[in-house]
Amino acid sequence: MNYWLVKSEPETYSWADFEKLGRDHWDGVRNYAARKHMMEMAVGDLVLFYHSGGEKQVVGLAEVVREHYPDPTTDDDRWVVVDLIPKRAFDKPVTLKEIKADARLSEIPLVRIPRLSVQPIEPEAYDIILGLAEA
Repeated sequence: MNYWLVKSEPETYSWADFEKLGRDHWDGVRNYAARKHMMEMAVGDLVLFYHSGGEKQVVGLAEVVREHYPDPTTDDDRWVVVDLIPKRAFDKPVTLKEIKADARLSEIPLVRIPRLSVQPIEPEAYDIILGLAEA
């Protein structure tokens, strides 16, 4: 199993929007590195859902339920989507400030490559972020 983080502007597509749908494809990715990560996602992988923009916080946990397929929002066959389902919202979102304050998380892509919209998370970092959400 692998772990991932996806980012979304909550004004455009929020965790609440995602929960209402119950299942959705993650579309609109137009970055080659993010596309590569989506192509590596497998059914059962867990995904941290991050609100970017003004919030800057991890707000929930999702699961990959369908591996990559062509993005239905474009005719350009270079781009893909994956299907996700919400697992649970965090009672206590984990802010970017908290993540940056934890030296154990200093090398995760969210800190090093903050603009990347789909990024891998090492198992140890995933566990730390979950622990912060439950603290």
